[in-house]
Amino acid sequence: MKANNKYGIPSDAVITIAGTVGVGKSSMTHALSNELGFRTSLEKVDGNPYLDKFYRDFERWSFHLQVYFLAERFKEQKRIFEYGGGFIQDRSIYEDTGIFAKMHYEKGTMNETDYNTYKSLFDAMVMTPYFPHPDLLIYLEGSFDDVLTRLKSRGRQMEQDTPIEYWREMYDRYEEWINNFNTCPVMRININDYDLYNDEDSIEPILERVGNFIQTSRNLIKA
Repeated sequence: MKANNKYGIPSDAVITIAGTVGVGKSSMTHALSNELGFRTSLEKVDGNPYLDKFYRDFERWSFHLQVYFLAERFKEQKRIFEYGGGFIQDRSIYEDTGIFAKMHYEKGTMNETDYNTYKSLFDAMVMTPYFPHPDLLIYLEGSFDDVLTRLKSRGRQMEQDTPIEYWREMYDRYEEWINNFNTCPVMRININDYDLYNDEDSIEPILERVGNFIQTSRNLIKA
């Protein structure tokens, strides 16, 4: 496909941004979108009927929250590919089952029946040859202290009230998940290697890496 930018990034590319809570996925999504002229696909937090309830009672609402997220992300994924690409996506659909649902099951805040039901639904919807996967998953990574500082700085009360141990476990699970993820190509970026707020030019080397990465991946698929 043709590239419409100097970085050689195909105009129909779908790029997903992944990483633990507070790592800066939304900021990266907007920065890439602005530079490339791509549409954005943002995680919907406002209007979620389960999120506040979930933070107050994990065991009662974990299954409901995960099914809600799965349905919303699946609809959004369908919309992206109906448009024909040219999207930057905030958070991947794969994190739901690989991290969140699995974590609640293993911690006992989602029972086995609910977890198996959720997993079967996810596999039927996503893990099939017919589901269109992104061209690239960008994984934002950094130290736990760096991530925690960013999390605290954005000031969401329900996150501030959540024990630090929860965020530590989530951080560790993200690291385990990405080390075993192979559903689509992955490019890692350390959050200390750029500063989107104080240095707009720091997005340039990231875009160059993305262009090279996608072109190489597509050439390998064709070969």
